[in-house]
Amino acid sequence: MGVTKEEVEAALTSKLKPSHLEVIDTSGGCGASFAIEIVSEQFEGKRLLERHRLVNSALEEQMKEIHALSIKKALTPAQWQPQDEPKEAESASH
Repeated sequence: MGVTKEEVEAALTSKLKPSHLEVIDTSGGCGASFAIEIVSEQFEGKRLLERHRLVNSALEEQMKEIHALSIKKALTPAQWQPQDEPKEAESASH
């Protein structure tokens, strides 16, 4: 049967309380493969591996049916903030 995108979002939201979450079903709808971008305060002070472990443990039940999980970004709100700001165009002075 597989896992739905909504089930993945609900599990991550309830356990990690993200300020930004993007879940993409990369399996073509069968729920076996997902790509995730997540921003959570719970990642503060944690290395990337620890952040990925938090995501995996939050999805413990769903991982029984998910074959591939790609965590594209696992950032803290402070790390996410600079990406929201438009980059200033460099002015060339001659």
